[in-house]
Amino acid sequence: MNLSEINSILEGLGVAKENPGSSTGRNYFGQGKPIVSYTPIDGQALGSVSETTREEYEQIVVKSQEAFKVWRTVPAPQRGEIVRQYGNKLRENKDLLGKLVSLEMGKSLQEGWGEVQEMIDICDFAVGLSRQLYGLTMHSERPSHRMYEQWHPIGTIGIISAFNFPVAVWCWNSAIAWVCGDVAIWKPSEKAPLCGIACQNIFNEVLAENDLPEGISNIINGGVEVGEWLTKDSRLPLISATGSIRMGKIVGQTVAARLGRSILELGGNNAIIITENADIESTLVGAVFGAVGTAGQRCTSTRRLIIHESIYDQVIESLQKAYGQIRIGNPLDMNNHVGPLTDTLAVDNYSNALKAIVEQGGKMIVDGGVLEGPEYAGGCYVKPCIAEVENHYQIVQDETFAPILYVMKYKDLDEAIALQNGVPQGLSSAIMTTNMRESEQFLSAAGSDCGIANVNIGTSGAEIGGAFGGEKETGGGRESGSDAWKAYMRRQTNTINYSKELPLAQGIKFEL
Repeated sequence: MNLSEINSILEGLGVAKENPGSSTGRNYFGQGKPIVSYTPIDGQALGSVSETTREEYEQIVVKSQEAFKVWRTVPAPQRGEIVRQYGNKLRENKDLLGKLVSLEMGKSLQEGWGEVQEMIDICDFAVGLSRQLYGLTMHSERPSHRMYEQWHPIGTIGIISAFNFPVAVWCWNSAIAWVCGDVAIWKPSEKAPLCGIACQNIFNEVLAENDLPEGISNIINGGVEVGEWLTKDSRLPLISATGSIRMGKIVGQTVAARLGRSILELGGNNAIIITENADIESTLVGAVFGAVGTAGQRCTSTRRLIIHESIYDQVIESLQKAYGQIRIGNPLDMNNHVGPLTDTLAVDNYSNALKAIVEQGGKMIVDGGVLEGPEYAGGCYVKPCIAEVENHYQIVQDETFAPILYVMKYKDLDEAIALQNGVPQGLSSAIMTTNMRESEQFLSAAGSDCGIANVNIGTSGAEIGGAFGGEKETGGGRESGSDAWKAYMRRQTNTINYSKELPLAQGIKFEL
């Protein structure tokens, strides 16, 4: 992509070559050192944002608290109207924002547009939710008493997002938080800061058009130190963090130490069980997209295929043919299936993983490697590959954020489920079968131990209507749909006595 095309995308979203990286909505601050964003397509510098200073952070927290006092009193359906307007702005900017996601992160343009569509979808969900923040009524044991519960906003929440979904995961959190009456401070990944500035710019238009106070949507930028300001700040009752297991353990411990809440969306090591009753054609589509989509950099990417021994050779042969048809290159060219890894560190991790596979006893079925040549100059392109392994290998137990697919055999479904569950992570899982008994066993309490369990679809590509998240070292958090909204609110139980007496619970007598 030439410079004029890049500039057209950035200018269309109000992103400059040098951007102040801190904002409360109406005001921007930019005193910190620059964080330069490079595209993994060819290594070209796209622009920069300033790192948030401690002084700027304090100003933003204070503004967010002031905004919360106003925002929490706005009726929830009116808060939903603001989110509806933001969703419409995203529709208007879907093309440009999707291109920026692809340009800055490296995922295919189709996936870039798809990520913006996720933002639009969660806004639609949140608008409906704004009229459905239900509590319960309960019967009291005491005469002439009524009990019920209601939900209230909790305050300023902190959102720490990862590079692989530089806009959607933030919106999963913020759209729900806004209709719940909360305000948000967002720290985007330092690998994709321009996407964050673009999203903030779009929301600022909604603020201005509705004469709302600054501080409802806030953005900060920086590395580990800036993230620590959020996690250690007792003024923020909830931290939602997406990233590695290592990072999540630090965040979880830090927030718990101050008795705060956290939503942790961490690593995945997702498997598809392919039974002898699977539809091989649809299985291939789910497995290949799950393994190579976003260059294997989704937390829900398919890492492992657990294949019944009776069809193992057939599936491997089909996979080899499919991998031979994968087109790798510039993600903005829609003829390509796979774009680059996000940076040179990711390429190094990929290369180290290939060595570890062989050292630990694995056998390459489809060879990998770093791609070189004029068409890949300056970029971070690698070959999607397949390795035959044992589930207990350390490299298989760990998550490598790259397009490496592990394959292994099984004899019966109990063994397959044990292999599926036999990793520290518990995010997404799937079974491919046309046998109802197999699918029901997989979905039972004795089946998959993951937060997401699918039948006849792959492990990646979750819809926003369901709660998203996983178990074990994936963190246990839930975001997006279903009743995940409850994490952003506080529950209050109320008892009303409309009698002239004051009876005590449990029949206790107390007389004066």
